[in-house]
Amino acid sequence: MRQPIQYVAVLILLGAVVLASGATGKLYQTGKIVEVEQKTNTTVLYYLVNTPVTRDDPYYQVTVQLKNTLYIAEYTPRHAADGLPVEWVTDAPVEVRVEKRHIFLKRPGGDELDFAIIKRKTVASASATKP
Repeated sequence: MRQPIQYVAVLILLGAVVLASGATGKLYQTGKIVEVEQKTNTTVLYYLVNTPVTRDDPYYQVTVQLKNTLYIAEYTPRHAADGLPVEWVTDAPVEVRVEKRHIFLKRPGGDELDFAIIKRKTVASASATKP
């Protein structure tokens, strides 16, 4: 009869550990938008005789500075009419979360957009350049 009680105790303990690990939340840091560019990728859909029929797919390239690192990242919206928040302009502060190859920018409403990091650059801090 003791074994079922032990299993229940182990399950309760595992449940508490899972809940505690999920309660930590997402850690954001304040970064600065350095540059926002809207670009397009041209895709060939098919050829009509010898003429390619193409479609332009828009995407955004955003450069964000977080401490002494510049992150250059891309975001492709689901629909061509979707855009970035109007608040995201040069020198605007933004809440940032970095995970391996992705950078997440928090929108003004609380949602976040997932950008794929394509390049990282280290910049010299302002205090290191002044004598």
